[in-house]
Parts: sequence; C-alpha cells; structure tokens
Amino acid sequence: MAYNYGQQQQQQQYRPPGPAGPAPVDPNFLGGIFQRIDTDRSGTISANELQQALSNGTWTPFNPETVRLMIGMFDRDNNGTINFQEFQALWKYVTDWQNCFRGYDRDNSGSIDRNELKNALTSFGYRLSDKFYDILVKKFDRQGRGTIAFDDFIQCCVVLQTLTSSFRSHDTDQDGWIQISYEQFLTLVFSLRS
Repeated sequence: MAYNYGQQQQQQQYRPPGPAGPAPVDPNFLGGIFQRIDTDRSGTISANELQQALSNGTWTPFNPETVRLMIGMFDRDNNGTINFQEFQALWKYVTDWQNCFRGYDRDNSGSIDRNELKNALTSFGYRLSDKFYDILVKKFDRQGRGTIAFDDFIQCCVVLQTLTSSFRSHDTDQDGWIQISYEQFLTLVFSLRS
C-alpha cells in the first residue's frame, strides 16, 4: 500500500502551529476554574466534567471524542482523569487551538468551511487534494452544515497529525511513500493513540 502525504513540515506532536500563545495564566485563576469544573470535588476532572465545561461556540456540547482525545493526551498517570497540573497544560492547549481557529475563521462564523480548513492545513504544511478536503469536511462536520466547529477542528488536526506521525514512522527515506502489508497497515491503524 502506498500513500503520498506531500511535503509537510515537521511539527510538534498535538500542538497547534503558530506563536507560542498567550502568557502563562495565573495559577490561582486556573485553580478557581479547576474547582468549578471538578463538580464532584474529586480533585480531578473526568471527561464528562470537562465536556460540560468546554464550549465550542455553537451552543452544542463539545464533541465527546475530542474530549476523550484531550484527556488521553494530558492524562500522564493514565487514570482517565486530569489533575490540576495536567489541567494547566490542557488549558494552554485549548487556548492555543482557540487562537489558531479564530485566525482561520476569516468570516467569524464560529466554524471553519472547506476553504478555511484548506488554508489552515496548508499553512501547517499539509499538501492535500481538494477531494481530500471534501472527505475531511464530511468526516468532521457533526452538524451537517458543510463546516467544522471548533471542537471538531481540534479533533481533525489531532487525528491528521497522529496519522501523519504513524505514516512517517514507516516512511524511512522520507519520500512520502510507504509500502506495507495489509497486516502492517491494520497494526498501524489499531495501535494509534488517538
């Protein structure tokens, strides 16, 4: 099986591209937010608590799959929840993605259309066909409007980066092509942490 991912720049895993983001937020301020999100007072935030606290700007609940991905990325002790230290990193991550999203939502609609998605991913270094952008919009448009909401944009970018990283691990000569067996392909897909 061969696949060409084009000339993509090297990126840090799971980090939105662009400037380093805003200055660090006061831990006392974040502590208050953490306390409000931790509704069961367990000292950690579960996926359900995080989903209730996050807003994608469309008055719909944050995508549970995106929440699961984010919990998985920041849950360093693998207990299925995030503690305050993990929450601080998650806060910066979401804030960085929000700033990135706003930068590409040129019409300020609160969602990314196909052309805005193409501009964003092209600026990230991806060189993909128009047909593939149609596939991405169809895959990550939960509302059926032909656009991608903030939370789904995060999921799209994280999944694309995860798949690209896995592909690159098999692309030993970095020419954009791999040749793997069917079982290697299945192993690659099913072993993804996303």
